[in-house]
Amino acid sequence: MFEIREYTIERMKDPFGILSGERYELLLELEVDEEDELYSEEGIRLRVVYVKEHEASRIVKYEFLNAAKGSYIDMEMTEEEEQFVDAFCKEQVALPIED
Repeated sequence: MFEIREYTIERMKDPFGILSGERYELLLELEVDEEDELYSEEGIRLRVVYVKEHEASRIVKYEFLNAAKGSYIDMEMTEEEEQFVDAFCKEQVALPIED
């Protein structure tokens, strides 16, 4: 399991109006235990695309990134981690966001 140290959130623009709902990109700076297989001395980020439609919201896509290089890390979240991230994102998109 990991902790979220810092994050940024940005509403994604849809200039053509083809996507349903509001989409957000969250970039989460993670604190990962040294014993975890995801751990890297360079740091780990999690990029999440999150959608909010009507009363429902969900993770559309996510990817782990090496914080120093920005390179993709081929790992998946556990069910517990995904629930944790989903709850965090849901809370953040409920707050007002400056465009």
